[in-house]
Amino acid sequence: MVTTVSSYDSTLFQGAAWYYARYRSKYPQALFDLLANTFQLDGKGRLLDLGCGAGLVAIPFANRFAEVVGIDPDADMLKEAQEQTVSEGINNIRWIHDRAESISEDLGKFQLVTMGRSFHWMQRELVLAKLDSLLVDNGAIVILKTNENVWESEHPWKKTVIEVVKRWLGERRRTGQAGEGTWKPLEESHEQVLLRSPFSRLGTYEVKFTQSWTIDSYLGYIYSTAFGLPSFFGDNREKFEQDLKASLLAVEPSGEFTEELPVTALVAWRGA
Repeated sequence: MVTTVSSYDSTLFQGAAWYYARYRSKYPQALFDLLANTFQLDGKGRLLDLGCGAGLVAIPFANRFAEVVGIDPDADMLKEAQEQTVSEGINNIRWIHDRAESISEDLGKFQLVTMGRSFHWMQRELVLAKLDSLLVDNGAIVILKTNENVWESEHPWKKTVIEVVKRWLGERRRTGQAGEGTWKPLEESHEQVLLRSPFSRLGTYEVKFTQSWTIDSYLGYIYSTAFGLPSFFGDNREKFEQDLKASLLAVEPSGEFTEELPVTALVAWRGA
């Protein structure tokens, strides 16, 4: 049974899963190699991936563990993840349709817990408290962040993207609730929350990679986000797409864009 938490919005990524699986930037192999070396992964431990989405962490990391458990509240995201594991012949991942807040000791013990682009959507204190009984003694939590926030970017082409989005959706940054919700920044950073938790010993690792986009692939990225769900545009979707393409071509006539993105791994162990 899923624990009921009032802050959860089931429409957060409604209609985004297909785009999420295909157009979200993938984590680089160098990141998984770094984590494998840092935690001396030997293929025998277990991984818990919370807010696993379409499997962007669980799937490429699965060969480093004996078993992987991916949990997400979005059934469509899990469907995309399951289809990929079948197509790639991966058979050591168990997908669970549930919320991170519902985890319990019934899941067993894990060597590592990962959260990629998902921790900020959770009740963080509750999840951390529950993880204390799920991690082995030397286990750790890894929170991944890719610095690709188009709303805060200084790239001229990304500023253009947001100008177009605002032109069609309004000035406020939407999120969930069929376009009626509004983005609210976290009052405390992940680090501040972790320092009050059982996992107060922190470390940070960073890997950089090059990400290339076309206008079509970036449009797919927008549709994968909580602020740009396809349903938000309604009957104006085709006009929005035409506007975005014309505006981006005015900035870069080739219609191709490249950026260097850092991936930050915030690692948390139990305090000394």
